[in-house]
Amino acid sequence: MAELMLKAALEREGLDGLVEVDSAGTTGYEAGRPIDPRAARRLAATQLASDHHVAREWEPGWFRERDLILALDIDHYAWLTEAAPDQESLDKIRMLRSFDPTMAERDRLDQGIEDPWYGGHADFDAVWHQIHAALPGLVQHIRSAVLRNTQLQPH
Repeated sequence: MAELMLKAALEREGLDGLVEVDSAGTTGYEAGRPIDPRAARRLAATQLASDHHVAREWEPGWFRERDLILALDIDHYAWLTEAAPDQESLDKIRMLRSFDPTMAERDRLDQGIEDPWYGGHADFDAVWHQIHAALPGLVQHIRSAVLRNTQLQPH
């Protein structure tokens, strides 16, 4: 859900094409599977299509290739920080909800988004709202990074 919601937010802000957004799990358990139908239903309620989404597993090389690595829950954050090969990689890892102004100053343990897979439709709605609340701050962070990168490029 977060990948598709962020892509849509970046597109609305004219940043699509300047930023690549993707997602992956920390295990291969769901790799190759489509999005959960309950997540697809929630996204469809806001006109976000998810029929082409396929789960995949994190690849260690992405620590070098990605500029920002977002974790949705504290277990994934811990897994990513333990797997990070160096300080530069560690510095890229953030909790998604750290971009939500109401959560930014809270402990990482409080910033986690519970996996709604074991719940029902209401749990997917709650997750949608948690992700949605973080998007404005995240988009602003990305916009600033794109502007900095553009200014550093030779003309």
